Amino acid sequence: MRAMILAAGRGERMRPLTDTVPKPLLEVNSKPLIAWHIERLAKNGFKEIVINIAYLGEKIIESIGDGSKWGVDIFYSNEKETGALESAGGIKKALSLLGDETFLVVNGDIFCDYEFNPSFDLLGKKAHLILVHNPMHNKKGDFGLDKDIVINETKEMYTFSGIAYYHPSLFETIKLQKSPLAPLLRFFIEKREISGEVFKNIWHDIGTPKRLQEVNCVY
Repeated sequence: MRAMILAAGRGERMRPLTDTVPKPLLEVNSKPLIAWHIERLAKNGFKEIVINIAYLGEKIIESIGDGSKWGVDIFYSNEKETGALESAGGIKKALSLLGDETFLVVNGDIFCDYEFNPSFDLLGKKAHLILVHNPMHNKKGDFGLDKDIVINETKEMYTFSGIAYYHPSLFETIKLQKSPLAPLLRFFIEKREISGEVFKNIWHDIGTPKRLQEVNCVY
């Protein structure tokens, strides 16, 4: 299985830190966020990783290189000409690098200890979402669960972690253009074609300088 790290965003909420540094290169405990992901992906058995880039993407390439220092092969999907395509659009553009089988996607601006599974079986579903208990900045949550099936609305809601396993067919219905992920997920959730689970260990969305500072105080 191949993995993709979403790393093309501008990081507006992280300014002024992201005026000169792309958000995935911001550091936790003196290590870039994206390096934490690559290290864990390699440890979990992933050999090929796709990274999409746009804003200050050359700095990510300079920092990460070809992945050889982690024993993996890294491929870049460059969105600089089109501008960042958002999550769904970015994945759509990278499909030729991700292959025809299930692949993993993780947001480049989260910090977690989730164990990525290169053998994950979708069991016929279009996607499997990793959900977390709602953080303070997203108290209403995003999705619910009916056993292991993700639903759009229910009494107990969870937050999408930015980690998921996808089948390429999920993205067949969208054009290669700027496209957010949430509407696409909600469409297939209504069809009960997306499964999910709740992850209860370390997870932080590094969305603001304050949150980055808080994580660095702990780790």
